[in-house]
Amino acid sequence: MTTLSLTRLTGLFYLLIIILGMTTELAIRAPLIDPDSAATTAANIKAHATLYRFGILGDAGMILADIAVAVLFYVLLKPVSQPLALTAMALRLVQAATLAANLVTAYAPLLLIGADDILAHRFALLHATGYDLGLIFFGVNCLVMGLLIHRAPFLPAPLGWLIGASGLVYLTGSTVAILAPPLASTLEPAYLLPLMSETAFCLWLLLSPKPQVR
Repeated sequence: MTTLSLTRLTGLFYLLIIILGMTTELAIRAPLIDPDSAATTAANIKAHATLYRFGILGDAGMILADIAVAVLFYVLLKPVSQPLALTAMALRLVQAATLAANLVTAYAPLLLIGADDILAHRFALLHATGYDLGLIFFGVNCLVMGLLIHRAPFLPAPLGWLIGASGLVYLTGSTVAILAPPLASTLEPAYLLPLMSETAFCLWLLLSPKPQVR
C-alpha cells in the first residue's frame, strides 16, 4: 500500500472516530445525563432508551475505528522510528481497551433504572471517569505522535507541535479530573485545542496532495 493510500485510509478512520465520539458524547449522553440528579437521569434514559443504546453502539464503533487507526499509524510511521511508532500504537491500544471495558458502565444504567436509580446514576457518572482514565494513555500517545509527526519527512511539522500540545491538554485534564474534580470544568475550554488539532490532522490526511518529503 502506498503512503498516499495509507494516509487516506487513516484519515477515513480518524474522521469516523471524531464523528462517532462527538455524536455519542455531545448529542446523546450529554442531554440525557444530569450530573446533579439521579431522578432526571433515570427518567431521561428510560424515555430515550433506544437512543441511549445507539450511543453505546456508537462508542463501540469509535473504539473499533481507534484500533484501526492505531495499527495504520504504526504502519505509516514505523519508517520514521519503529520503537516510537510501536510505543504510540501500544498506548492507543491501551486507551481503546480502557474505553472498551468502560462500556460496561455505560450499559449498567439500562439494567438498574427502576430498581436502583441512584446506582444507575453513579454508573453513568463513572463512565465519564473511565474516559478520563483512558485519556491518560491517549495523552502520552499524543506526545509520542507529536514527535513522530515532527520527524516524518512526509508530514507537516507544525501538526506535530499541535498534536503534542493536545497530549498535554489531555494529561492535564485527566489529572485534574482525578485529583481535583471540582476544578475539572474550568479546563473545558482547553479541549478546543485537541479538537481543532485532531480535526486539522484528520483533514490533512484526507485532503492533502500526495505527501512530499520535506
